[in-house]
Amino acid sequence: MNQFIQNVKTYLKASSFKKISKRIVFFFIGLVVLCIVSSAVVAVYFNSNKAKITAQINAKINENITGVIHIGAIKYKFLKGFPKMTLALSQVTLKDSLWVKHKRTLLQAEQIEVRIALWDLFLNEITIDKIEIQNATLYLFKGKNGIVNTNIFKSKPIGTKSKSSTTSSINEIVFDQVHFISENQVRNKLFDFNILALRSKIDFDGDNWHTKLYLKTLAKNMAFNTKRGSFIQNKMIDGVLKVDFSESKNQISIATKQLEIGKELFDIDAHFSLNKNQSPFDIAIKTTILWKNASELLSANISNRINQFDLKKALSVSCTIIGDMNAVGDPAIVVNAIIKDNELQIPDGIITDCSFNADYTNQYTKGVGCNDVNSGITLTNFSGKYKTIPFEIPIGIISNFEKTSAAGSFKSDFNVSRLNEIVEKDFIHFSDGQAKVNLEFTFDILNLKIQKPLFTGNVAVKNATINYGPLNLIFVKTDIQLDFTEEALFIKKINFKDRRNLVFMEGKINNFLTLYYENPEKMIVDWDIHAPFLDVKQFVGLFTGSRQKASKNKGKAADFSQELNAVIDKCQVVLNLKADKMVYSKLEANQAKATILLVNNQLIVKNGSVKSSGGTISFDGKLIPKGGLFLMESNAKINRVDIAQFLTSLNNFGIQSFKPNNIKGYLSASASLKGTLLSDGQLKTNSLSGDAKFDVIKGSLVDFEPIKKIGKFAFPFRDVQNIVFSDLSGNFKINGEKVAVNDLKVSSNVLNFDVNGLYSFGRGTNLAMTIPLRNPKKDEFITNNAERAEKRNKGIVLHLLALDVDGKVKIRWNKDHE
Repeated sequence: MNQFIQNVKTYLKASSFKKISKRIVFFFIGLVVLCIVSSAVVAVYFNSNKAKITAQINAKINENITGVIHIGAIKYKFLKGFPKMTLALSQVTLKDSLWVKHKRTLLQAEQIEVRIALWDLFLNEITIDKIEIQNATLYLFKGKNGIVNTNIFKSKPIGTKSKSSTTSSINEIVFDQVHFISENQVRNKLFDFNILALRSKIDFDGDNWHTKLYLKTLAKNMAFNTKRGSFIQNKMIDGVLKVDFSESKNQISIATKQLEIGKELFDIDAHFSLNKNQSPFDIAIKTTILWKNASELLSANISNRINQFDLKKALSVSCTIIGDMNAVGDPAIVVNAIIKDNELQIPDGIITDCSFNADYTNQYTKGVGCNDVNSGITLTNFSGKYKTIPFEIPIGIISNFEKTSAAGSFKSDFNVSRLNEIVEKDFIHFSDGQAKVNLEFTFDILNLKIQKPLFTGNVAVKNATINYGPLNLIFVKTDIQLDFTEEALFIKKINFKDRRNLVFMEGKINNFLTLYYENPEKMIVDWDIHAPFLDVKQFVGLFTGSRQKASKNKGKAADFSQELNAVIDKCQVVLNLKADKMVYSKLEANQAKATILLVNNQLIVKNGSVKSSGGTISFDGKLIPKGGLFLMESNAKINRVDIAQFLTSLNNFGIQSFKPNNIKGYLSASASLKGTLLSDGQLKTNSLSGDAKFDVIKGSLVDFEPIKKIGKFAFPFRDVQNIVFSDLSGNFKINGEKVAVNDLKVSSNVLNFDVNGLYSFGRGTNLAMTIPLRNPKKDEFITNNAERAEKRNKGIVLHLLALDVDGKVKIRWNKDHE
């Protein structure tokens, strides 16, 4: 190797090499001098024949146009393009003959360079080999009245043959800083490009030609319909395009790989017809791109909608655009996208592990036009997780982008506890259980809100435990079957367990989803409830207890929980209740039934009845919230209940002067009462008011202290410790702790008496008693009622007062008796 280098150095120093190098230098100097001299000769020729050459150029241009061209000056470009001549035409304007009407200049350029073959020039011919347009505006226009500015080229006479490519073809085109505008007001189309650079060398094949075109341009507007907005607006386009022209098809074909639009790379294949009346085109585009970046390339009417969504990773997209440059309306657009293992952001949250195929078209129904009304998106094989809940949409269709609707199927199978991710724990908490969802859906979408939803199918939940926080309800090991039909939502197989209560529930909600989203206050939830055992205090306490306030924490879970809680508060609930056994304090009953309505936070009871204390009780009523308390209204009828059991179970209504074991018999009564319940379902002391009537059958008064006190002095020989009643009835007007006694009639084996006046559970008792002293023991054998009534007040009659004296009831003479 060292020897070779040494040989090279020796050769370079040799005299023979020096002679050869001098000859090479002289050759290139001579060649440069020849070019300069030749170019100088051409320059001299041009300056000597400037007028003639200018006339030839004008003639060459004017033989093909009908408009007006103006060239400010023509200069020779020294050495440029040698051995051909390059001329610079400055301040060039080209106008059609109708310019005065539309005021749009077809071409206005600061400089146009043309390269001309010298030999053809010497033969008095102008053959333009290259054209370079610099700092120009090229404006193609068609107005609303149909007038255009492109009728500038003369049509060829019939039978005229085309010249050969060697004499009539432009082989190279260059644009430098050219503003290109194509405006079609009739079709609402606007294409506006700032071409920074365009380079094209054209190869001709007869009447066909081919080129590789380098393009760098700013797309200010590419609007196929100006009312819809522009595609790739204000995006830079940079790349090399393979362009072919077919004379037979009168069509230009364009193909490019890795064309840069904005910062994205695209493969594009396009065809454009050059027919005058119909100019169909088709564009096929493929790329891998981020969702947001793709949205920035679309027209406003599309991007405004899809910007509500986003995908974290890039997606593979292909798009075809098919239309007619001279046709009204949008072109047909079809977009196909493949999404795999991505993360989809939607207005209500994020869907993870997301995969699906999406197809968009603005010509969903063929022959109806390409527009928003006829636009649609088809989703297939959609799978993902919302929070931690997996789901599938085998097919979903979103159609009509003006009055948008969606339809499809929805499937899911998940552990119920995963719902805790989307609902606040203090509102509803889930544990255990499995849920399966299989639904078909249709609904409208307005401002990304669901309208007029319709779901058909079912949701099945097995072995779930659910805690409803606002009322502290616990549903244990619950199976729930939700059946969605076109008419209603059917809710089946629910059981509720709370402390002592066990309740089985089935329900129905007509027009559920529409009312849920639009008019929850009109929603009626119709429940059939069967309870083997029911504690009424606890059950009522569920509705009268303090509800937990919805959380003020921000977030989707809080938003959803507040929305659902608001719907529950607003809807109306009808409970058709049946209980095998129920208790209220110490009152036990069976075969209970009632219809309970929950409307506007009010609890309304209708057609209630129970069997208790050996008899029946029928009732209706109402609970109305007021502050922390609940106003109660009730109408009740009691038929032949064991009076001692009944009074014991109701804590003797708070009466202290006698005990339930003091009285025996069967009670029939009716009452219309109002009162106040505490939040735990207890009756507030002395809050009752209203009217009551009663009748005791086979009654007896045993060991009643006030009567014993009277009997000790007045009836020492009568059995006042065991008084048997043949008649015990009366009516009362209750007002808190005061009871107005009207026509209390007592007929017994010991004593007959009538009572009127005021009895107080507290202070203020003032009762007038009329007591015949005759012994009525034998009156029970009198079967004639008139005769018995006549004898009732025979003999001595006492008129006494039972008065409250210092908190104790004292008996005094009634001097003012009737």
